[in-house]
Amino acid sequence: MVAPQDPREEVIQAWYMDDSDEDQRLPHHKDPKEFVSLDQLSELGVLSWRLDADNYETDEELKKIRADRGYSYMDFCEVCPEKLPNYEEKIKNFFEEHLHTDEEIRYCVAGSGYFDVRDRNEKWIRIWVKKGGMIVLPAGCYHRFTLDTDNYIKAMRLFVGDPVWTPFNRPHDHLPARKGYVQNFLQKEAGDSPIDAAA
Repeated sequence: MVAPQDPREEVIQAWYMDDSDEDQRLPHHKDPKEFVSLDQLSELGVLSWRLDADNYETDEELKKIRADRGYSYMDFCEVCPEKLPNYEEKIKNFFEEHLHTDEEIRYCVAGSGYFDVRDRNEKWIRIWVKKGGMIVLPAGCYHRFTLDTDNYIKAMRLFVGDPVWTPFNRPHDHLPARKGYVQNFLQKEAGDSPIDAAA
């Protein structure tokens, strides 16, 4: 019997990227394709939800997530050539590998885009977020963003308290947020546990 598909997978998909220098907005699948599960993403600290993007103003699930996680601030960001001032420069900045000292929370209410993160071996994983997908990138996680070939996303940005969007381009390994991320997620390999399972 086939296990029921996780509904999040209809709006959030992830895969390992190839090494091509072609247009960053292309999917950049490896050959053969190598997908990454949402459970694997969660092991890297990347959280995800599928929400009702047509009713985000009244969505009880979104209200609960915001209350549970303390996301008091909310605004919207539209990324496309027509709506974003200094579009070309901004897109280049978004695609520069960087981290933040707070979570990056993005809820796609229209369009789609790619968030790229690294696995424990520094390999790029591309996360395709479409309408209805919400992801949280943990503080200290190196990442980058680009549109896909549709050239449009409208995303809700959430934040705990007053928003701080400061990007710290790699390398910034000395920051406490990065050290915490490495300790909490990158060093949690199954074989690294000092606990004796037979005890």
